[in-house]
Amino acid sequence: MNHAQQLQAGIAEMGLDITAAQQAKLLEYVNLLKKWNKTYNLTALRDESLMISHHLLDSLTLLPYLDGAQTMLDVGSGGGQPGIPAAICRPDLQITLLDANTKKTSFLQQAVIELGLSNVRIVSGRVEAVQDFQADVITSRAFAELADFVNWTAQLLKDGGYWAAMKGVYPQEEIDRLPDFVQVEKVEELYVPQLDAERHMVVLRKK
Repeated sequence: MNHAQQLQAGIAEMGLDITAAQQAKLLEYVNLLKKWNKTYNLTALRDESLMISHHLLDSLTLLPYLDGAQTMLDVGSGGGQPGIPAAICRPDLQITLLDANTKKTSFLQQAVIELGLSNVRIVSGRVEAVQDFQADVITSRAFAELADFVNWTAQLLKDGGYWAAMKGVYPQEEIDRLPDFVQVEKVEELYVPQLDAERHMVVLRKK
């Protein structure tokens, strides 16, 4: 099975509707990750098939949680997950990628240009540096403990918006430490084809 078939099979297993052109662009993104990884240390993974399962398919589990959203903030975006795969599959969604590591934001700028993602903007700096902006959904993947994540970004969430935090094992202890102004809407186990590890989506709202 080649990489295009691997991606196609994973997407089919997840029941997602992603066009052939979008799938080609997702693979182009993986090629950019591989190319720039030597210089910018974007991921510990070197194997392209693992990048497809651990970066692309894992990121795409976010898509069902974006229904109705018009703006999204990806905090601690790193090499662009889940923000860039989301941007490729949801060109109607305005996405801001935030990271404090300037090497990583340099890569993100380059990737956005090469992939032609006009719906993405990059912010280099800490969460506190983001001004005059609010998003319908704020997401992160393995970025910080839930309490820190919501405390640092609460002012960036629109009224009626929500957080979609991508986690590994069920984060009960982190949920127990959440601040009083936040409620857990749901925690759902995610299935990622070709990835033998637990994944959960934690959806949070302000009370």
